[in-house]
Amino acid sequence: MNMKLKLILAMTAALAFGAAQAKLPPPNDEAKAKAAEAGEKAAHGNKVAAYQLCKSQNRTVERYMKEHGKKAAASPACEDPGSSPSAAAPTAAAAPARKK
Repeated sequence: MNMKLKLILAMTAALAFGAAQAKLPPPNDEAKAKAAEAGEKAAHGNKVAAYQLCKSQNRTVERYMKEHGKKAAASPACEDPGSSPSAAAPTAAAAPARKK
C-alpha cells in the first residue's frame, strides 16, 4: 500500500510539473485586434475620467473663490476627449479577414 501511494504522489507531481511548463500558443490576429480595441477603450475611458475630474476641480475652485470673496485666477482649460475611439477609427476586428 505504501508503494502505491508513493507512485501516485510521484505521478501527480510529474503531471503538475508538466502542466506548469506548458505554454499558451501565441495570440492570433483577431485576438490581437480585440486586445488593441480594449486598450483603446480603456485609454479613452481614462481621458474621459480626467476631463470630468478637471471640470469638477474648476467648479470647486470657482465656488470656493466666490464664497470667500476672492478673485479667481484663470483656471486651466480642460481638454475634451470627444466621442468614443471606435467611432473615430474602425479597427480590423470590425471586419475580420477570411482564410481560404
